[in-house]
Amino acid sequence: MLKGAWAHEGHDNHDLPISKLNVRLMAPDGAPPPDAPDWIWSYDHPYLHGLFAPTDREYDADDLEVEGELPADLYGAYVMNGPSQRFTPANRYHYYDGDAQLRAIYFRDGKASFRQRYIRNEAFEVEDIAGKAIWPGIAGPYNFRLPGSPIKDVSNTDVIFYAGRLLSLWHMAGDPYEIDPLTLETRGKETFGGQLAHTLSAHSKVDPWTGELYFFSYGDKPPYMRYGVGDAQGNVVHDVPIDIPGPRSPHDLGLTEHYAILHDLPFFHDVEILRQHGKRMVRFHPDIPARFGIIPRRGQASEIRWFEAEPCYILHLVNCWEEGEWVHQVGCRQADPGYERDQKDGKLGSMMAQRRRIHVLYRWSFNMRTGEVREGPIDDLNTEFPTANHNFLGRKSRISFNQLIPLAEDGSTVGQCQTFDGIVRYDLDTGSSQRFDYGDGVYGNEAPIAPRRGATRDTPEEAAYAVTFTTDTNDWSSQCLVFDAADISDGPIARVKIPHRISAGFHTTWVPGEDIFE
Repeated sequence: MLKGAWAHEGHDNHDLPISKLNVRLMAPDGAPPPDAPDWIWSYDHPYLHGLFAPTDREYDADDLEVEGELPADLYGAYVMNGPSQRFTPANRYHYYDGDAQLRAIYFRDGKASFRQRYIRNEAFEVEDIAGKAIWPGIAGPYNFRLPGSPIKDVSNTDVIFYAGRLLSLWHMAGDPYEIDPLTLETRGKETFGGQLAHTLSAHSKVDPWTGELYFFSYGDKPPYMRYGVGDAQGNVVHDVPIDIPGPRSPHDLGLTEHYAILHDLPFFHDVEILRQHGKRMVRFHPDIPARFGIIPRRGQASEIRWFEAEPCYILHLVNCWEEGEWVHQVGCRQADPGYERDQKDGKLGSMMAQRRRIHVLYRWSFNMRTGEVREGPIDDLNTEFPTANHNFLGRKSRISFNQLIPLAEDGSTVGQCQTFDGIVRYDLDTGSSQRFDYGDGVYGNEAPIAPRRGATRDTPEEAAYAVTFTTDTNDWSSQCLVFDAADISDGPIARVKIPHRISAGFHTTWVPGEDIFE
């Protein structure tokens, strides 16, 4: 048991049931984050403490303190979605279960302001009234008697800007929610004028030049996947079923100038186990190839060209594009998404192992004439959460910014939880890279690319900035780092002080200032 410096206010005489084994990210003096809720001190879980400890603070802050100088052409908002659990979990907690909390920093005229708000989706509102957690999380068991989803649809995975709306999305395909991009207030469930007949998954793509949304959804009943398009005005104009062999867990969608790329990957659950036991047991099938379905942007299922590749799983793509008869896809590949439980993790073994998987930057190329597939790694560093200049979505791009994930070390807390210890800038043409480490005990988040004000596809790709939030576990302070996208070797060109600690997040977006300030 941990005591002494870990004795939280109000619990000075209480032996906290928190093992040092599981609390792996802490301040050097053992001090916990000052804004963490009291209930976590009776909950032994590494993704509820330290860097990952939730905070229920909602606030606005203007004229933030800046070290260095913010560029005048940094114009817009960096918005991050992610978990911040509000109540004691209803059952075994998984890191993906935390209530959705948005953090946004706004840049305008060389100044910065900040907002932090919970997303008040349907489940949040019900639990808010009850004053407790009601839905189970993804660890199950699923409760099919509850309204809506049998597990909590937290809408905490992704955030996109589409048709003048900021939308939150869930990785297990849930209801999208509209958020005011300036205040972060929740406006309600987004149904696209009643035209959306099903759920929407995270990592649906918005074409910045057409304004169209390209989306996908998946589920446990045939046809198991859907693909569709929303026009620039927010209307669903295309929606087709995709018949695949069984329930799958696709996480991302590729988009090129003329095609979308659908993922059918051999890492999936047994629906019968789910029905009988309420558990979603995901398993890797190394004898089944990865399949990629290339479909015209507004094509029918009959027009899909399926390509087979080496078995793997993919969470996130960098970008996709066409070159002659070839379609290229660049992303972070898991060669073996199966995992071995570590006995010291006890009942949390599966969740902990899943978060230690190895990902490498990788390229797939599909020949639309011959059916040939070429694939191979670009680098061997363990990196994920890649981002590219959104102006080049679906067109050839050269630069990728990835988060560096340390590998687990025996006898050490390093790599036992998934953390982002640094940022890596890749040149996809040459394979060369630059790296910036955040510092000892400092951890980052996904870094979207902010094109300079007025930039277009004719503007050099590197005429942009990479932006990320960091949290320092030495003193529980947080900052926003701004990097010149052309060169990160000298570190950030500006650091913005955030008034309170930011807990670790998931995905982000950059919203151009022209879309929200004008």
